[in-house]
Amino acid sequence: MTLHAKLSASGAHRWMNCPGSVAAEANLPDRSSVYADEGTLAHAICEYALVNDTTAFDASIAIAAEMITKMPHLKGCVTKDFIDACQMYIDYVRAQSGSERMYEVRVDFSQWVPEGFGTSDVVILDGNTVRIIDLKFGKGVKVDAQDNPQALLYALGTFNDFGWLAAIEHIEMHIVQPRLDHVSVSTVSRSGLMKFGELASQAAELALSEKAPRVPGDKQCRFCKAKATCPALLEKTQKALMSEFEDLDIKPVNKLTDDQLRQALEAKSLIEAWLSAVERLVTERIVEGKDFPGFKIVEGRSLRQWKDKDVGSTLEFLLGDGAYVKKLISPSQAEKLLGKSHKDKIEPYVIKARGKPTLTSSQDPRPAITVSASDFDIMVETEE
Repeated sequence: MTLHAKLSASGAHRWMNCPGSVAAEANLPDRSSVYADEGTLAHAICEYALVNDTTAFDASIAIAAEMITKMPHLKGCVTKDFIDACQMYIDYVRAQSGSERMYEVRVDFSQWVPEGFGTSDVVILDGNTVRIIDLKFGKGVKVDAQDNPQALLYALGTFNDFGWLAAIEHIEMHIVQPRLDHVSVSTVSRSGLMKFGELASQAAELALSEKAPRVPGDKQCRFCKAKATCPALLEKTQKALMSEFEDLDIKPVNKLTDDQLRQALEAKSLIEAWLSAVERLVTERIVEGKDFPGFKIVEGRSLRQWKDKDVGSTLEFLLGDGAYVKKLISPSQAEKLLGKSHKDKIEPYVIKARGKPTLTSSQDPRPAITVSASDFDIMVETEE
């Protein structure tokens, strides 16, 4: 069974920003997902390939079948794209300089965080520099290495465990997300790492105290197991929507102040995440056979479909070629089938359409564009 530290490195973004989340999650069960299990399988394949100096394909043949037997819901997930993503990460690790290499290393940062430990995917010692490489196999959100608390805690643990081997002055933190074609690298000095260690120590002390406050926010609430029943998150969402509203029932949206509209927009992702968590919690209770006043589970809307493919011959007789739809594959699909060596042959036929205009925060690095009302599909509500 895998050990999980109370103040884990993977959860540092949560307990460092919301100290009260530690107590809130203490008695809640850990829940896995197909995405997390895919990541576990990918890590195992990559580790095997790196340790045994082989390819991701050969590694998958060696260990995937046994792991999928234990996790049958992953059957069929080891596709060519899956293997290619693993190989991209393996190639990246092998391209790094450094003579001393260690894989799946348990690092101890308990000097700063009580009982703190974690597992670093790759640790490479290269003179006075140490490289810490972390594989993120998900396809959801891009993760940056800059000011990343998990990476920094791994760096502290690596320095604590291996600092005596070399006069380490620089720590490189690499985060590789092959399925997003994303690599992020950040370097911290020895003195900068020690300053972070002091901050982590203070945050850990507060998180383990009896009066640890709950501080809701996008990052810390995203994967928090307690967000569905968190009173602080409820209060934050209420404030975002109700702040200074004198009479919400009769005051139309276009009469709110710009500050009130800004508050609502800034809280959108947090509110949506909280509502989804509440819905999931209530659904689970009903599925378990418990009543929940005012709600029930019903059969959703479904579309008609053919019982089997035997209907094809009948439709061909009745409709001829109209029984089937022929669809051209996308440029990305064509590139995968043809290979990179033939990419130039289809490049003249490829264009990149203008992206759909999207409202976002002013902090977004993308430049602002000029648009008209016709560029947006804005639904105007009318009373029937």
